[in-house]
Amino acid sequence: MCGCHLLLDGHSAMKLQKQAPPVPAQGGQASERPTSVNYLPQRRIGPFDQVRPQRLNWDYLKHPLDSTLAHHATEPVTSTEISNLRYFWLDGIFASTSEAFYLAYIPLFALAYGATNEQIGWITAIGNLLGAIALFPGARAMEHTGKRKELVVWTGGFTARVALLLLAFIPLLQMPAGAAILAITTLNGVRAFMANFANPAWTALVADLVPNFMRGRYFSTRSFTMGICTLIVTALAGWLITSGNSWTANQFLGFQLVFFLAFASGMGSFYYFRRIDETAVASKTVTKHVKGQLRRALAETPGYMGFVVSAIVWNFALQIAGPFFNVYLVSHLGADTATVGIVTSISSVTAIAGQLWLGKVMDRRGAIWLSIATGIPISILPMLWAFFTAPWQVGVNNAFGGFLWAGYNLANFNLLLQLTPNEGRGRAVALYQTGVFAAAVVGPLVGGYIADHISFQLTFLLSGFGRLIATGMFVWLTALPLRRLASKPA
Repeated sequence: MCGCHLLLDGHSAMKLQKQAPPVPAQGGQASERPTSVNYLPQRRIGPFDQVRPQRLNWDYLKHPLDSTLAHHATEPVTSTEISNLRYFWLDGIFASTSEAFYLAYIPLFALAYGATNEQIGWITAIGNLLGAIALFPGARAMEHTGKRKELVVWTGGFTARVALLLLAFIPLLQMPAGAAILAITTLNGVRAFMANFANPAWTALVADLVPNFMRGRYFSTRSFTMGICTLIVTALAGWLITSGNSWTANQFLGFQLVFFLAFASGMGSFYYFRRIDETAVASKTVTKHVKGQLRRALAETPGYMGFVVSAIVWNFALQIAGPFFNVYLVSHLGADTATVGIVTSISSVTAIAGQLWLGKVMDRRGAIWLSIATGIPISILPMLWAFFTAPWQVGVNNAFGGFLWAGYNLANFNLLLQLTPNEGRGRAVALYQTGVFAAAVVGPLVGGYIADHISFQLTFLLSGFGRLIATGMFVWLTALPLRRLASKPA
């Protein structure tokens, strides 16, 4: 009985009393000693029982969450839809926890083995390349099987997380540094391939899972809870790495701890995503591919190709500097791993505020406006790295960055759902992601070469200018065509 207290009245208590049977003595005679009485003691309710710890009651936990989700809906939703949204919400919490444990620290793990900037660039580039290769096979697998949820949970949900667990075993093999760096590159590539193999199915399922009339509020508040997890876990992971490495002479123990915890929390995401009822949304977007279907659908979707082209330029500029921020923070600004965790968590703090406030702004002003309003200042942030001389300056930069990126990511994801056609959505998402990852393959290689042979400062400046160019292309190729379309009389 979960959380309930039992009080027996005198009559009920007497019915539960039992006489102990006589114990035969030697010779078969019953013992003359008095019989003992066994009974259940009465549980009386005291004045402070309401503050006692209660056993876990799932209904008490899910009711406030379901009420919050129902409050976001401006139109009627069924109990199955609420249940699916709840499990998707919980999946996000565990997925963000898993990501916070490992994402910022894989380059530092390679750096601990003595990796150069070019090698770190290759780790990122190969991961992005394999991620790009996985997208169209993932879309075809979704179209062939129609089982979007199963594809997501067994590829991105399970196999990609096993790669994280295997990262924790690399130091146990005591392999040479070069072989260890190769193993890190391989496992990170497997993780990226499996995660992106699931991406078309995940996006198509989510587009049906979250009704359009509540996407802004739902995703902003879901991102808020994910941001809380990222805030706590990123700092915790940095502390665990620094402390774990100091507990013994093993400089990799802390990394092993965080990779294991990334796997364990990822299994929580795997569990909750599996509980989503796909049958409630399975008939909306999963269709067999027809030759020329995607081309015709995109021709009827103004702004989509401009969105893809600007995203390619944006992500190329992003990846020129992206893999090297934390490397520069450690190698040139003198930060340790714990400091990396702290300054990274600062962005998570401000992202929480950004997700709450900018989600409401997007509902009022639209995703296009929010994408432009946040994209311009985000372009300036990497340029400031060229002038930093101390880790605290990175913390200030991340405070602004966390707030702005929260709005930008929210707007970008909603634009992806808005601009991809219902027919052939899986392939449309795969086309977008392939372009993004292709750019993300080249960017780290260019950035790593520039950092090793010229300077980190140049990579930061080029990243900022590239982002400004991409924002201008987005305005020209996506925002203006959609605005002209909206101004035409019906």
